[in-house]
Amino acid sequence: MDIVCLDMEGVLVPEIWVAFAEATGLPELKRTTRDEPDYDKLMKFRIGVLKEHGLGLKEIQDTIAKIDPIPGAKEFVDALREETQVIILSDTFTQFAKPLMKKLGWPTIFCNTLEVAEDGTITGYRMRVEKSKYATVRALQSIGFETIAAGDSHNDLGMIGASKAGFLFKSTDAIKAEHPELPAYEEYDELLEAIRGVLG
Repeated sequence: MDIVCLDMEGVLVPEIWVAFAEATGLPELKRTTRDEPDYDKLMKFRIGVLKEHGLGLKEIQDTIAKIDPIPGAKEFVDALREETQVIILSDTFTQFAKPLMKKLGWPTIFCNTLEVAEDGTITGYRMRVEKSKYATVRALQSIGFETIAAGDSHNDLGMIGASKAGFLFKSTDAIKAEHPELPAYEEYDELLEAIRGVLG
């Protein structure tokens, strides 16, 4: 049985941290996993910037409330879910994801958790498991699923490489150049057709 594993940010919704950087006028927060492969390093940097500027969870959630899925994303997910199981594997956090999942029609998401003080200050984060996307794909395979994966960033390459079929979607020119072996698409109908081509 097949299961499709999709990244969230950059694939189905705009990058949350980029939107927050634009809302706050803090360009340093525009760094994402497209730019920084080391997620721990990236998150510690982000938390430091938030602390420096007195920003917390509420301010980020206020920005997320205004974010809509990328045009065509919900229809893409709906079409996929009519044909196979779909899980969104994201390095985002439960405190960020809920309003976005509502706008996408409540697909299943596996993500991580922020550590938040009573005053709303983000003090740290807890990954569900190390290399969470890759580890989840391997776990699904261990219980009889064949995975098909798509993502845009460095932290998606593990799950893409471990799957029976994997695709880059709306990725950077640099990542596409580093991985010419991976089919790369920009439009949802192209990705949907490619996934349909490998569904068992």
